[in-house]
Amino acid sequence: MEEFQSSVLVFFVNGKKIVDNEVDPEWTLLFYLRNKFRLCGTKLGCGEGGCGACTVMLSKYDRINKKIIHLPINACLAPVCGMHGLAVTTVEGIGSTRTKLHPVQERIAKSHGTQCGFCTPGIVMSMYTLLRNSPKPRMKDLEVTFQGNLCRCTGYRPIMEGYKTFTEEWELIQNGNRLNGEQGNGCGMGDKCCKLQNGTTKDPEEVLFNRNEFTPYDSSQEPIFPPELKISDQYDKQYLVIKGKTVTWFRPVNLEQLLQLKKQFPDAKLVVGNTEVGVEVKFKQMVYSVIIQPVLIPEMVAITNTEKGVRIGASAAFANIESYLKNEINRLPEEKTRIFKSVIDMLNWFAGKQIRSVGALGSNIMTGSPISDMLPILMANEVTLELQSRDNGKREVLLDGNFFTGYRTTIVKPEEILSAIYIPYTNSDRYCYAYKQAKRREDDIAIVNAAVNVTFEPKTDIIFDINVAFGGMSYKTVTSPKARSQLKGLPWNRHTLELAFTHLQEDLPLDPGAPGGMYLYRKSLTLSLFFKAFLAISADLEKYIPHIKIDKRELSGITSFESKEYKSAQYFTVVPNTQEKSDALQRPIIHKSAYKHATGEAIYCDDIPFFENELYLFLVTSTKSHAKILSIDPSEALAMEGVLYFVSDKDLDEGNNVMGYMHHDEKIFYTDIVTSQGQVIGGIVATDQLTARKAARKVKIEYEDRHPVIVTIADAIKHNSYFKNPDIVIVKGDVEKVFDEAPHVLEGECHIGGQEHFYLETQAVVAVPKKEDQEMDIYSATQAPTQLAEILAQVLGIQQNKIAVKTKRLGGGFGGKETKSIIVALPVAIAAVKLNRPVRCMLDRDEDIVITGGRHPFYIKYKIAFNNEGKILGASGQFYSNCGYSLDLSPLVLEHAITHFQNSYNIPVVRLEGYTCKTNLPSNTAFRGFGCPQAMFAAETMLQHIADYLNKDPVTLSELNLYKEGDVTFYNQKLTNCTIDKCWNECIQSFKYFEKRKGVDNFNRENRYKKRGLSVIPTTYGIGFPLPFLYQAGALVLVYTDGSVLLHHGGVEMGQGLQTKMIQVASRCLEIPIEKIHTVDVSTDKVPNTTATVASLSSDLNGVAVLRACNTIKERLQPYKEANPKGTWEEWVKKAYFDRVSLSSTGYYGDSDFGYNWETGEGQMYNYFTYGVACCEVEIDTLTGDHQVHSVEIVMDLGESLNPAIDVGQIEGGFMQGYGLFVLEELVYSPSGTNYTRGPGSYKLPGFGNIPGEFNVSLLKGVSNPRAVYSSKAVGEPPLFLGSSIVFAIKDAIKAARKKNGYDPGDFRLDSPATSAKIRMACQDNITAKFKEPEPGTFTPWNVLVE
Repeated sequence: MEEFQSSVLVFFVNGKKIVDNEVDPEWTLLFYLRNKFRLCGTKLGCGEGGCGACTVMLSKYDRINKKIIHLPINACLAPVCGMHGLAVTTVEGIGSTRTKLHPVQERIAKSHGTQCGFCTPGIVMSMYTLLRNSPKPRMKDLEVTFQGNLCRCTGYRPIMEGYKTFTEEWELIQNGNRLNGEQGNGCGMGDKCCKLQNGTTKDPEEVLFNRNEFTPYDSSQEPIFPPELKISDQYDKQYLVIKGKTVTWFRPVNLEQLLQLKKQFPDAKLVVGNTEVGVEVKFKQMVYSVIIQPVLIPEMVAITNTEKGVRIGASAAFANIESYLKNEINRLPEEKTRIFKSVIDMLNWFAGKQIRSVGALGSNIMTGSPISDMLPILMANEVTLELQSRDNGKREVLLDGNFFTGYRTTIVKPEEILSAIYIPYTNSDRYCYAYKQAKRREDDIAIVNAAVNVTFEPKTDIIFDINVAFGGMSYKTVTSPKARSQLKGLPWNRHTLELAFTHLQEDLPLDPGAPGGMYLYRKSLTLSLFFKAFLAISADLEKYIPHIKIDKRELSGITSFESKEYKSAQYFTVVPNTQEKSDALQRPIIHKSAYKHATGEAIYCDDIPFFENELYLFLVTSTKSHAKILSIDPSEALAMEGVLYFVSDKDLDEGNNVMGYMHHDEKIFYTDIVTSQGQVIGGIVATDQLTARKAARKVKIEYEDRHPVIVTIADAIKHNSYFKNPDIVIVKGDVEKVFDEAPHVLEGECHIGGQEHFYLETQAVVAVPKKEDQEMDIYSATQAPTQLAEILAQVLGIQQNKIAVKTKRLGGGFGGKETKSIIVALPVAIAAVKLNRPVRCMLDRDEDIVITGGRHPFYIKYKIAFNNEGKILGASGQFYSNCGYSLDLSPLVLEHAITHFQNSYNIPVVRLEGYTCKTNLPSNTAFRGFGCPQAMFAAETMLQHIADYLNKDPVTLSELNLYKEGDVTFYNQKLTNCTIDKCWNECIQSFKYFEKRKGVDNFNRENRYKKRGLSVIPTTYGIGFPLPFLYQAGALVLVYTDGSVLLHHGGVEMGQGLQTKMIQVASRCLEIPIEKIHTVDVSTDKVPNTTATVASLSSDLNGVAVLRACNTIKERLQPYKEANPKGTWEEWVKKAYFDRVSLSSTGYYGDSDFGYNWETGEGQMYNYFTYGVACCEVEIDTLTGDHQVHSVEIVMDLGESLNPAIDVGQIEGGFMQGYGLFVLEELVYSPSGTNYTRGPGSYKLPGFGNIPGEFNVSLLKGVSNPRAVYSSKAVGEPPLFLGSSIVFAIKDAIKAARKKNGYDPGDFRLDSPATSAKIRMACQDNITAKFKEPEPGTFTPWNVLVE
């Protein structure tokens, strides 16, 4: 053994051999790549393998099959010690802007598939790995490949558009077009292109990118696999032992070594992919001093056939299992492989591709998760497990109800290992079906999953044996023993089904306060999933048992949703041929950083190279929602090696421990009373991140609980906990008189949950004190550099002119980096000043979520009057906003919400009141839409309430009440250039709404358990700051003697394409190509007193400032142009220089003519409005609450778009973020204020699988906007509310289900987010009727709704 033992890590990174004898087993591959080699293209997005930002390619040589295997993996979870003898490829290793882009990088950039770009390297590497394994993949392969990747910006559509050009289907269509002599229109659908299907002719140039310009992909030109790893197996034979300070890593190479190690270290943790242990170590602070990786032991990784089935080595990766079982399914008769098929079907929904590539079935079993996707299938079929130990040899046990003895504990002895799993063949009388329901279909943990294994008497419908297993119903996977014993010998019919329902309810008790919540939903799911299996097996039996008949309308209850055929179209105004080629304005040019995004070269805050003597700060935050701090003891942390300091309020002058942007009601360090979890108490400063994190957890804080703990809006109302009561009142007309005289009056309410920003780049800052005059550079991921500098100057007692806040770009912002960046920046800057050394901090995802807050949850009560036709006559409303522990921007959010209460409808008489509720939650803040989506949701809820009452189509009522040109809002603003009616009519026509309505009604008649619904939703979004002084911007334009131009302005690039648009503005004004214009970071020492990059106004404000600065330059050069009209730009510049003409200029914009007086109700609230309409078709599964979006059509008036590609991307991204808000993204809190949704494992953003099947976006043509730069309009926030069209289409589908089931179609409320639980429970039927809501007060709920 000693002969082949090694303690030196050897692996390859981008073809370079790495030999390291000083590796710490606690390091992940991501930490190693970023800190050892500064390969920063690989990003940290979540740290739990849920977002894909850290994706790299792992390659190894399969010596048995003699082929190279490429796997996508999560570098944030992969232990660097696990890389021994393998090759790693990062995004930097496949191409760069300095050399040559790989086609994967080029196509995502050219197809406009990047915005903020933080997720892009991970997506690139997922696609690259697919191509290395399959140079001509299928579309289905693309869908599977991206299951483990998230993007918060783009809406995914352009990524798929670019990458489908690699697929087999695309090539077949292109070849077909060429054979038919067609040039094509740039769309792979050929004559089926969406643009040709709505009866209108489109400009052939109306494409956002030209696929013919893509570099062809040649798989033979890929970098070679390291020959050393292919030729020699020396690293495979090495028994690797790497000892760190607290952890020792063993990689045995044979079974004997493994069993000996397990005998010696019975508490050792066996790790294959580290997909579970990695999460436990980082987020649960678990400590495993001995880790064993059994990935090279033949018996543990082999998958082989036996006489009775398949033997799967416990260390075999899911990807290998999937491949092997698929081959078995293709090779063997169908009746033998029914369990295999269930496993394969479930694996499609099991985690992401990255996890499946390295995660092992044995690990999944031994982890014992109560919501495991695999365990119900294995337990229902009672597979055999092979256990081994050094002293007692081999034994076999059944994986049945006795295997798990408690939560994540089993009958396996400490010295034993699980070596193999035996999955049996089935026969013609044995059936196996498995189902899973989660918050999101792809890459999500189950809410409830089930597997049903039934064996019949030969060729009959008499049950010989039945075993049903469920996950998500207990602390472990459970079976149903009563159902098993009582159903044996019974025929497979509806009577037996009802007996099964009865026994399942007896077998599956669930406490109303059980962890996970959703009591009624989970209980209903057990029966619903069993019913699905009943229908599926009935359909199988129907083939040969004559008396079994299934109504064809019930078949929809068996299957999942059909695969989507992705289609899309984008319509916009093409620039005329007369426009100068050098004039980039209004052209769909790509994001200026797109290539750098795709190559990993784009620098984000934490990518900035380390400074000399740099330190790392890790925040220490409160773990109580409302408590008095009795003591803070950092002594144990300070005693650790590498820890330098504990920064706290003691480092501040008296009176300086306060902060806040508009209201100084927050503290930098909380040292007496904490009023929320996540409030900063102090910070540990250490030599590196890992040391700082460990030390921060050793700071001892003693609390004394205080009461009450106010978490929900209901709590706040009960305890009269408001910042101001009411905060705002707006009245127009006599609403009580309207209520008295109106033919009809309805009252109702709605709840809108909060939303986590989930920018892929978390809050980050680097503070660098300079050597003289108290100067300091602050590199911050902030949307508000000037405001951050101002607060830093106040707290540090330094003049603002000595602090330069610099921001190159953000990995997403959405409002979350406007005020919240100071929470991190202040402690870091204080520590940097105190220690006179650079200090860095980047929050972990769970920290960021707990500390920073998000979108405000709202509770809105309304009363509305209308006539017999449905015309709205007046309304009143009370708005309650859950603000958290401080005001932040909450009053402004509330104002913005109330002024959008009407959405796009003319409500002539109103009385509205707003309340800012003070709660013990993290302080909520700005978020894309700034309160408007919540209020608009109430508007659409009201309108649908009226429609239900009058039994009319909501579309008819919307048309009746839509704003028209010249209408006056209830805050007295006259609408000019109002195009909501044009958007509405075009969207209805393009979507073919009335034709689709007939199709939906027909589908609903023919399908019992799937229902479809439609909706049409408008938006009228006011553009402008509520505070006129913010309506200002500055720019600085520098022209150099070679003709190049350097552009500075105050707007922060965070994916919205601001820098690109500003360059386009400068290009038109100066009449030069964009290649001559460059922008650098936003810096407060270049452009002072900037307005934060918020409210979708950055192009409007900075665009005018840039334009004015450029005009000054242009005017100065005009004499030279007139004197030499045939000269060049460079010649004019050079001549002006020699004539001592200034070639630099500032530009300033601050001359807005609007403002509003809340006291008098006079003035202009908004500069202008952005209008849009979305039509949507969805399908729901009434048994589970699952849904699928079939088609979306969006029409928006963006004036004369500065860049159609960027604006279409903003619309799609905003829509998908709204989709998340209104349907998928649910924040879950405990009654004591603990946030359970701290990362992508529990908080579900829309994924690639949520892209609408057909996704069309049109920019309204023939419109302009005289109130913004070059007649453009703001685009960032307005589209978000259109995502609610999905929830209202879902509501339409639910109505069809309720009507079929005999329930009042309109007698239900669907609050936001419309999760699968809410959808299912609204589809009332004979299953949901079996369960009753427990009486309040009889149990302690696991979670509460904060809205």
